[in-house]
Amino acid sequence: MEPRVSGARVIVIDDSAEMTALMGSGDGVMKEIERGFGTVDVHVRGNEITLTGPDADVAAAATAIEELRSVLAAGVPLTADVARESMRILSATRGVAAAAAHAGDAAAPPASRPVEVLARSVLSTRGRTIRPKTHGQAEYVQAIENHTVTFGIGPAGTGKTYLAMAQAVAALQAKKVNRIVLTRPAVEAGERLGFLPGGLNEKIDPYLRPLYDALHDMVDPDSIPRLMEAGTIEVAPLAYMRGRTLNDAFVILDEAQNTTREQMKMFLTRLGFGSTMVVTGDVTQVDLPGGTQSGLRASREILEGIDDIAFCELNADDVVRHRLVSDIITAYAKLDERTVPRGGGQRRRLGHQGSSS
Repeated sequence: MEPRVSGARVIVIDDSAEMTALMGSGDGVMKEIERGFGTVDVHVRGNEITLTGPDADVAAAATAIEELRSVLAAGVPLTADVARESMRILSATRGVAAAAAHAGDAAAPPASRPVEVLARSVLSTRGRTIRPKTHGQAEYVQAIENHTVTFGIGPAGTGKTYLAMAQAVAALQAKKVNRIVLTRPAVEAGERLGFLPGGLNEKIDPYLRPLYDALHDMVDPDSIPRLMEAGTIEVAPLAYMRGRTLNDAFVILDEAQNTTREQMKMFLTRLGFGSTMVVTGDVTQVDLPGGTQSGLRASREILEGIDDIAFCELNADDVVRHRLVSDIITAYAKLDERTVPRGGGQRRRLGHQGSSS
């Protein structure tokens, strides 16, 4: 199946459709393979992919291509982003194996294969399938499935809210819960709530709009008013949670970095029997008044180590928006490291420092 010559490997693809998919739009998938293995020469002719270069690198590139074939066979469309993440997972796997070998640990846990991460389905809805697109996202989804309370902490574009929403809709469809409750604090980012036009509902709506947008992606828009009227789906500001007990519900708190410690405690203690809670936020994007500690930042210090509570850290590698978003996040993180002393207060926008109390 794979003729071998000295210093080279030839991979034969019998299916022309599979070959086209492996090349990708504008040869984008194969270009990512070439970029990921700079010492390997990749030559495509007809239904054959020939790899030449150092033996170890050729073997690694061949493994990457075979993994992409497995991902494709599992029903995942191949793109340059999928190829890039697949190689990142394989690189991490090799790193785990090398570290275990160096430490003499024969029982080290095996790392995930790309197909195990990228082919995992969270929700099939409206003619498409929602899947985690990175290893970090896959671990986040698994944490939600295995814990009652999960914190998803990371920068913009990492899918924190979107994947939590998909898990909520999937749980509702599977009748694991009776309702979905979506909430976020109404904290201004440079604007005052009182200056917005309209009554209370109109003033609150802009803060809840991102939750509505994600919901419309996953649920038939025509059915949403009916589900909301019946109480099956509720979207409300955090202040409306006080005094309630939420049983048999999937509850999502978004933008949790803008809660105070007291608000976070209030929200978490709404947990009822048969419920799942997901708390999402970005501790580098706090809009609270100066000197107010973020409830999300404090929660990790207070709750870490408690059974059935998971903390998932997503980072720039998990960003699934435009490639520049990841670069922007990394650049700002470097600036924060230079401008915020270690052990200091919470990070604020533009490097300002909050209270450490």
